[in-house]
This record gives sequence, C-alpha cells and structure tokens, in this order.
Amino acid sequence: MTKQIKAHKNILSLIGNTPLIELHKITAGFKGNFYAKVEAFNPGHSSKDRIALFIIEQAEKKGILKPGDTIIETTSGNTGFSIAMVSIIKGYKCILAVSSKSSKDKIDMLKSMGAQVHVCPAHVSADDPRSYYEVAKTIHKNTPGSVYINQYFNELNTQAHYQTTGKEIWEQTNGLITHLVACSGTGGTISGIAQYLKEQNPRVQVIGIDAYGSVLKKYHETRQVDKDEIYPYRIEGLGKNLIPTATDFDSIDRFVKVTDHTSALTARELATTEGLFVGYTSGAAMQGLKQLNQEGVFNAKSNIVVVFPDHGSRYMSKIYSDSWMQDQGFLDNQKQPLDAISKLK
Repeated sequence: MTKQIKAHKNILSLIGNTPLIELHKITAGFKGNFYAKVEAFNPGHSSKDRIALFIIEQAEKKGILKPGDTIIETTSGNTGFSIAMVSIIKGYKCILAVSSKSSKDKIDMLKSMGAQVHVCPAHVSADDPRSYYEVAKTIHKNTPGSVYINQYFNELNTQAHYQTTGKEIWEQTNGLITHLVACSGTGGTISGIAQYLKEQNPRVQVIGIDAYGSVLKKYHETRQVDKDEIYPYRIEGLGKNLIPTATDFDSIDRFVKVTDHTSALTARELATTEGLFVGYTSGAAMQGLKQLNQEGVFNAKSNIVVVFPDHGSRYMSKIYSDSWMQDQGFLDNQKQPLDAISKLK
C-alpha cells in the first residue's frame, strides 16, 4: 500500500473549525457554564479569515474577480490581514484603507503581507473624504480592475458566519447553547451566528457588546442614530459611528456597553487566568459577559458561548504595553478611567 503525505494544499484550508474552550478561572463563582469560541486559531489569527475567503470566492464564482485584479477594503486591521493572506494565495493585489486607531502592530503586519496601506484619521465623520470609508471608495473608483469588499455593507459578511461559525457553535454545543455573547463592529459575526442559532432554537439569547462612543446600542433600542452618542474611544473593531447594513439588529436581543479601560484589563486577565492571549475586542466581549453575570442574566443551567475574535499579538504596542496602559491611566488605580465620563452616569 502506498503511503500518503498528509498535508494541506495551502493555508486557506485551515480557515474555520476553531475550537470551543471551556472557561474556568475567570468565571469562578459565576452562575452557568462558559465557553469561548477562540477565533485566533484561524491561520490569519482572527474571525475575519472566514469572511475574506467567503466573499472573495463568491466574487470569483460570479466572475467579478479575475486573475490579476485588485482587492480594496476598509479595515481596522484584521479583515485587511485576512484579505492580504487570501490575495497572496489566489494572486490578487491588495490595497487597504486603515483607521489610524489601528495598532502599529496591525499596520506593520499588513505591510508585511504585501498590502498597500493607506492610514486614515480615525476621529472624523464617516462621510468625511479623509475617512477610511471614503478613501477606499476613491481608490476603488480610480483603480481599474478592482473590487471593493465593503464589509460594513456586504450581506456576504453575515452569510459567511451563518454558514460556518453559527453552524460550528451549534454542533459544538450539541444544541445546548442558551446565550451567545459577541462584539458588534460590522455586525457580520454576531448577526450570522445569531441567524443560524435562532433558526435552530429561537429561545437562544443573543447579546451584542458595544463601546461607549458608538451608536449601535441606542440604535438597536430606538432605530435612531444619536450623534450625541459619538465620541472617540480606543477599542478597535468594536462599535461604529454609522449603521452597517451587515448588522441584523432584529436577530440581536440586546446590547451591553463596555469601557476601553475595563476591556483592556479584562483582556490581560484572560491571559493570566485562562492562558488565552487574545485581543482588545476579546477583552471587551469578556467584560460584557462579566457585566451580564453581575446583572443576574444567567443561571446554573445556562450554557454561554462568548466569541473571542482575534489574537493578542496584534496589540503588543497597546493593551499589552505597560507604558501605553499607563499613558491611558489604565494601570493607575488612583485615576478615574479616561472614558468613564458623564455619559456613563
């Protein structure tokens, strides 16, 4: 019998089927059973690998993308990395408009993957010509043979997670999941998972995590955009100053807001308690879960899955840097967190 070499054809076949890991120490004393869907196990170290591959392959099937074309995207870093990775394997050029709020680590990684990177100011309105949304549109308009992924307004973003992440979580929990906790940025991850889970069991509660400074929570409650809700915050890939159509607000039961300060500390706590070296938004998701536990949302029979979107290595110059944390006032117990302003009252 001929022996076969067991190898993956390329890195893209490693996307998806990420593990569900039980949480113990950080949830000690909490009511319920807690599990983390750890998306850092994707080859590009984030959940965005899923949408990058799915959207690009859908464009190929429809004949929208052809060999040698250019892929353009707006990104806080993770989607850009995933698109750059897929582009390398499939032979496309990659141009990215990135928010200046993205960590230096993320921007350096994008450049290392061969992407052309345009860093745009973070704290401008979405329709400002300097915003990363508008810069990406302009580049697309001026680049023949280009495709703009536009994850915030692309229904395929949601479909990718409906077909993969949602199904995986349902099967990994044997249908016993009672609550899903996930951050909402573009909304594709939480919406796609929620749609799949609620089709299987409408009683599953889906709770989105939003940032102070973002409009998503209030929009979910009122269907109105309150510009007074918008102000600068530090968490990357969480919350928005506009309403992404990739977010299915009807599939989300409620939102909880978290602060920059507590989210950063909770990310660090995950590393030192569970050995999970995860990113800023993962800390935000876990912080939201903590707040829900304090509210008494869960009981002894609850099975809660929290989504950790990416890896901590992308935040070495931010939340895992003592000097950065000190500059924000996050490591000084005598200082009030910088984002704990009157809006939290």
